[in-house]
Amino acid sequence: MTRKDEYYNRAKQEGYRTRAAYKLKQLDREADLLSHGDRVVDLGAAPGGWLQVAAEEVGETGTVVGVDFQRIRELEHDNIETIKGDMTEERTKDRLTEEIGEAGADLVISDMAPNMTGEYDLDHARSVHLARQAFAVAEEILATDGDFVAKVFQGQDLDALREEIEEAFQYVRTMNPEASRDSSSEVYLVGKHRLTAPVGVGDTREVEIVDTGEEGDGIAEIEGFTVFVSGATTGETVEARITDVKPTFAFAERVD
Repeated sequence: MTRKDEYYNRAKQEGYRTRAAYKLKQLDREADLLSHGDRVVDLGAAPGGWLQVAAEEVGETGTVVGVDFQRIRELEHDNIETIKGDMTEERTKDRLTEEIGEAGADLVISDMAPNMTGEYDLDHARSVHLARQAFAVAEEILATDGDFVAKVFQGQDLDALREEIEEAFQYVRTMNPEASRDSSSEVYLVGKHRLTAPVGVGDTREVEIVDTGEEGDGIAEIEGFTVFVSGATTGETVEARITDVKPTFAFAERVD
């Protein structure tokens, strides 16, 4: 039995609307994307296979919102809301914010693909454009430490797209789930732990050390963001270079 037949038949037997449901299951298993209580946005969600998987994983306390130009037939899960509209339009984004809440989404996912023309370079470019649109939405609605997934076809613009996404996350993985068709050139870019820090690696700032951490590092605040500075003590004002950035704090070394 081919992979196509295997996942198509499993989807029919297990009640998923598309075989693509197993791609999200496999991505989740490898990248730890979905947790109980999460707020999830699925862009280009029709017909709803990814919505079903996400709703199962986030449970009753979670929220899953699907957005698509097409109407998404009603699903049996009470924790799913759907929006028929253009994800790039402000009114759609406003509805998304209303459904997800001001705290933002924990995960933004996109399995969108362009209408295929048969010209590979054009199809690749269109897939990159869709992924960039999804990324732009994620930058607006994704909470600090949140994750992002977007499908894209392999090609000359893939590395540049990945570099753009890497700037916004602690790290990015390129993944190819087993459920993808053998002949497909698709991959998924998975951004983990969104960064919203006011500093980046290599930045140098003059900071006041206001406290000392458990490991003995000095603690400074930059626009409300915590920075641990090695070799600094409480009460000092030092020049510090950022060496590593996490979603909610950063590490630095004094350079004065």
